[in-house]
Amino acid sequence: MATSARKPTNKHRLTRRGLFTIGGGVAAAGVVGGGIAAFSGGGADAAQTGTATAIGTATARPQVLVHPGMLHNAGDLHRAKVRVAARKDPWLKGWTRLTDNRHSAGTWQPRPQATVIRGGTGQNYVTLYNDIHAAYQNALRWQIAGTKANGDTAVAILNAWSATLTTLNGNADRFLASGIYGYQFANAAELVRDHPHFEFARFKKMMRTVFKPMNIDFLTNHNTANITNYWANWDLCNVASLMATGILCDDRATFQRAVTYMKSGAGNGSFKNAIPFVYSGQNLAQWQESGRDQGHTMMGMGLMGAICEMAWNQDIDLYGYLDNRFMKAAEYVAKYNLGATVPFTTYGWRSGQGNGRYLEQPVISDIARGAVRPVWEILHNHYARRRRLSTPFITLMAEKVRAEGGGGDYGPNSGGFDQLGFGTLLYSK
Repeated sequence: MATSARKPTNKHRLTRRGLFTIGGGVAAAGVVGGGIAAFSGGGADAAQTGTATAIGTATARPQVLVHPGMLHNAGDLHRAKVRVAARKDPWLKGWTRLTDNRHSAGTWQPRPQATVIRGGTGQNYVTLYNDIHAAYQNALRWQIAGTKANGDTAVAILNAWSATLTTLNGNADRFLASGIYGYQFANAAELVRDHPHFEFARFKKMMRTVFKPMNIDFLTNHNTANITNYWANWDLCNVASLMATGILCDDRATFQRAVTYMKSGAGNGSFKNAIPFVYSGQNLAQWQESGRDQGHTMMGMGLMGAICEMAWNQDIDLYGYLDNRFMKAAEYVAKYNLGATVPFTTYGWRSGQGNGRYLEQPVISDIARGAVRPVWEILHNHYARRRRLSTPFITLMAEKVRAEGGGGDYGPNSGGFDQLGFGTLLYSK
C-alpha cells in the first residue's frame, strides 16, 4: 500500500526540526478494511513514502532513529535540567511532584516475575506496573539531577526484569498488559540506554520476544473478535508499544508499522476510527469511547498523545494528521470534562465474535466526568505552545491538573498507572 508525498494540509508552522511527513493519501481513502493488509509485511514502509527534510535541504528522511527519541528528546531533558537547577516554575513544581513520589526513591527494590498475569486467575501485574514506574521515575531523576543512586536503581529494575520475564498471560486483558507496560518499559529503558551497567541487549531481546509478538498479534487478529469489539485504547496501547520497541531497538520497519496502523489500521485505534465524527466549524471531534465513560476516554488522550509525541521526535507529524483531527478530539474531551456541552452522534458497534451483536450509545457518558489524569500538558505544550494553535479547553484542562504527577499519584489501581505522567516537568515551554 503506497501513498505519494504531498505538502502538509494542516496549519502547523515549521520548526527547527524541519518538515514533517503527513502522508494522508491512503488513510483518507478509507480506514476500515485496510488494517491487516497495511499492517503486515513490507507494506509498512511503502505507506510512508513522504519525505522529512532538514530546513534548506531536499534529502529523503534519514533511516537512523533519534535517541533519546520517545516521549522525551534531548531538548526536553536539557530544558528540565536547566529550569529545575534555576528553581523556576512550573518546572520546579513538576520536579517536586516527581521527587515526592515514593516510586522515584533510589532505594526501590524490584520484584521481577517470570510470568505476569493480567485478567483471570492469579493476577500479579500490579508488581510489574509499580516496578516500571519506579524505573521510569528513577531514570528521570538521573537524567535531570544526575544522581547516581537513581540511575543505578533504574537500571537495576530493568535488568532484573529482563533477566526474569518470559511470558505475559491472562484473559483478553493480557493484551492491555502487552501494550501499556510494553510502551512504558521501553520509555524507561530509552532514558538509560547509555548507562554503563544497563544490560541493554538483553532488555531489547525481552521487548522483541515478549511484548512485540503480542502487539502484532492483537493488532492483526484482535483476539479473534469482531473488528469493532475492542475499544480504541486496546489498539492504541499496542501501537504505542510497537512504536516504542521499534525506536528502542533501532528497528525502523517496526516503527513504521505503528505509524502505518495509525493511518490505515482496521481497528478502533486508527485515527478515523478512534475519532469517528468531526464537527465542522466547531473545532471539535467525537472520541470513540465518549459514550462509554470519561476515565477511559482520558486514557485515550494519553495514549494517542504518547504515540504522536514519539512519532514527532522521529520527524513524523501525527499530531497534525487529517487536519489536526486529534486536537479537535482533545478539545471535545476537555470541553465536556470541564462541564460544558458538546455535540454527540450515536455511536454503534458490534460486540463479540464473528458478526457480533449490534450495540449503540445514543448519548455521551457522564461516568467519571471531570476525572483528572496526567495527559493534558503534552497536548497543551504541543498544540498551544509548539504550534501556536488555539486550544482553549485543552489549555484550561492543563491548568487544572498542573503540576502533573505520575504513577502512584492518581490512586493505587491500574488506571492510576496508565500514563507515565510528569508532563509539567518535561513539556513546559
